[in-house]
Amino acid sequence: MNWLATTFASSIGKKLLMALTGIFFCFFLTVHLAGNLTLYGGSAMFNSYAEHLHSLGVLLVVAEWGMLLFALVHILTGLTLYYQNLRARPQRYQLKKRAGGRTLGSATMPYTGVLLLAFVIFHLLNFHFVDKSQTTIYAIVTAAFASPLYVILYVVAMIVAAIHVSHGFWSAFQTFGANHPKYMPAIRTVSVLFALLVGFGFGLLPIYISMSA
Repeated sequence: MNWLATTFASSIGKKLLMALTGIFFCFFLTVHLAGNLTLYGGSAMFNSYAEHLHSLGVLLVVAEWGMLLFALVHILTGLTLYYQNLRARPQRYQLKKRAGGRTLGSATMPYTGVLLLAFVIFHLLNFHFVDKSQTTIYAIVTAAFASPLYVILYVVAMIVAAIHVSHGFWSAFQTFGANHPKYMPAIRTVSVLFALLVGFGFGLLPIYISMSA
């Protein structure tokens, strides 16, 4: 097992961990969005979805702990790589940051990541770790999005998420070795489309709910 520890202790190994956990969270976002789209069907449909999810019992608990582990690995590995990059070049380049093909997503990855972490904690405190014994999850969601401030916060967070995955998605495939002139343009296109799906898919929900209340 020494080779495994050595591999993941290296810079390449850390990038592989970032890519693996990043792809996992892209998959999670897709599944989570599919579930959240039941909000358009009204309270009965969304509450039924939530009840079905919680009926999984121990499987749901295992999935939640797995996501927590993956999140910790993704965050700690990302921060470690960012720190190592800073130490490798402590003086900022004199060239423009956007030079060399850099995008908004690639230039802001550490910052959007930290913002998303803060939002996820806020989101969990408002939706997951709340007393649901006297109400329903649909009522909790509609009550939260009755606040214009929360709607704005949520939409801005989804824009940040879209920017983050716009780079993270194709970067993960690049780490896996898909950096080929034949495939990379298509992967970049899919990355942009996925980012738009995340941004609009999640971002329009609070607007719709606030206008329907």
